[in-house]
Amino acid sequence: MVFELEEERAWEWGAGFLALNPSGELPVLEIEGEAVLCGAYSIVEYLAEGEDTLGLVGGALERRRLRLFPGSREDRAEVRRLVDWFHRKFHGEVSRELLAEKVQPQVSRLMSPKPVAGHTPTPAILRAIRANMRHHLSYIDYLADQRRWLAGEEPSFADLAAAAHLSAADYLGEVPWSEHANAKAWYSRVKSRPSFRPLLGDKLPGIAPPPHYADLDF
Repeated sequence: MVFELEEERAWEWGAGFLALNPSGELPVLEIEGEAVLCGAYSIVEYLAEGEDTLGLVGGALERRRLRLFPGSREDRAEVRRLVDWFHRKFHGEVSRELLAEKVQPQVSRLMSPKPVAGHTPTPAILRAIRANMRHHLSYIDYLADQRRWLAGEEPSFADLAAAAHLSAADYLGEVPWSEHANAKAWYSRVKSRPSFRPLLGDKLPGIAPPPHYADLDF
């Protein structure tokens, strides 16, 4: 699938963006001549239900479908359980709080027309976030030890959801990979997939990632 990324400052509540998604939230996928899809669940379910496409497999063209929910009915339920875990639980306990402490103040400073004093993250809040992070990484360690991928033997939306949240935290230098070997090995495989690599090139203005962030063999 060929696509173009567009920067959208959702916090500015632009009329054009609100016409696409009245909630004013990201992500939004606009498919020319087809649909405007709002929200990660809606987008992924739509793509997963799409028609088979031609792709190269072992140097030969084969017809295949994007398998974001592979396996049996029970397997697909497990994918959805883990997606909910990361989009709801991990987000609430780690991602959202990290962004509030480390990213949003920087964004506000860059957006302000007047000089704004720098923000120092609150140590007590960071300690709580890091404790939550270790709890989640321990669970990923367990899943990665029991299965090839987080939800089973095939990669799925669960791996993408988990990796997206961890990528954001890793960009901020907040993932203690050295303490969680199984989680690190799993994430290294996700990072190495061609579809994931472009995400590692994204940059936040005023915030540089650690040296290992885009390294596939970290």
